[in-house]
Amino acid sequence: MDLGTANTIIIADGKVVVDEPSVVALDRHTEKMIAVGEKAKLMHEKVHADIRTIRPLRDGVIADFNACEQMMRGLIKMVHTGSRFFTPSLRMVIGVPSGSTEVELRAVRDSAEHAGAREAYLIYEPMAAAIGVGLDVLAPEGNMIVDIGGGSTEIAVISLGGIVADQSLRIAGDELTRDIQEYMSRQHNVKVSERMAERIKINVGSALTELGDQAPEDYVVHGPNRITALPMEVPVCYQEIAHCIEKTISKIETAVLAALEETPPELYADIVKNGIYLTGGGALLRGLDKRLTDKINIPFHIAEDPLHSVALGTGVALKNLHKFHFFK
Repeated sequence: MDLGTANTIIIADGKVVVDEPSVVALDRHTEKMIAVGEKAKLMHEKVHADIRTIRPLRDGVIADFNACEQMMRGLIKMVHTGSRFFTPSLRMVIGVPSGSTEVELRAVRDSAEHAGAREAYLIYEPMAAAIGVGLDVLAPEGNMIVDIGGGSTEIAVISLGGIVADQSLRIAGDELTRDIQEYMSRQHNVKVSERMAERIKINVGSALTELGDQAPEDYVVHGPNRITALPMEVPVCYQEIAHCIEKTISKIETAVLAALEETPPELYADIVKNGIYLTGGGALLRGLDKRLTDKINIPFHIAEDPLHSVALGTGVALKNLHKFHFFK
């Protein structure tokens, strides 16, 4: 399971069986779950006073223990829809940020156990992503992964089945979304919701101000004027978004360089030869691989399936529990 800030993905028997937004809707009075995943996301920012929608994870870690447990239960039930009277006793591998504290690791483990796991193994997300990409993490060779998720960016240099150097930033896709919300408010005087800012990021998000033939068309944003509350229609181009997320992208660049500084020379030489792999939803940001390649002078490759890399890695790890290092 990839328990992500933006999406939770569950792999069973090598297949993606659940890929849903990490959102849960609860009744305010009874705290019972009303909806989970996509259904709950459709309710997000549209509910009345008796319902609250929660994203239980913030910055890659659990922010609301009860909501996270209910969300995990709901998503696991999706896998076992046919088992009406049978509560499965599961063995689970869950990806966690490499910068997690003992308390945060315990919170994930407890949530998994309360959601029905008989055994819960925790693996660092960059390690899981590297396994999911298909890298030989057990070889005496340096591999580097940059996993940009919703709540955290995980950067790691991996060799001999362990992490040699790493950086864990609580800055990722959500921070880019907040940058866009703040920019639209400041520059265009229009209020945009978190969901609208996310749509802007998907449609015209870019790490470069020049994309050439790859440039997307302007995206038209509808929303209320911040001062008058009258409706507005604002076309947004990718160059604007590239400028407004510049600071956040620069922080990720700095963290990549910091991890490379900590890397032993022999492993550094391997990384220059093999390149650096980008995974997570952030890897899909237009021009990010080119920008990082130009800045750092090491080729950056986008993983074949960046959104599912961590989950695929946890699936491989579950089948080879004796090979990899876990936190149990």
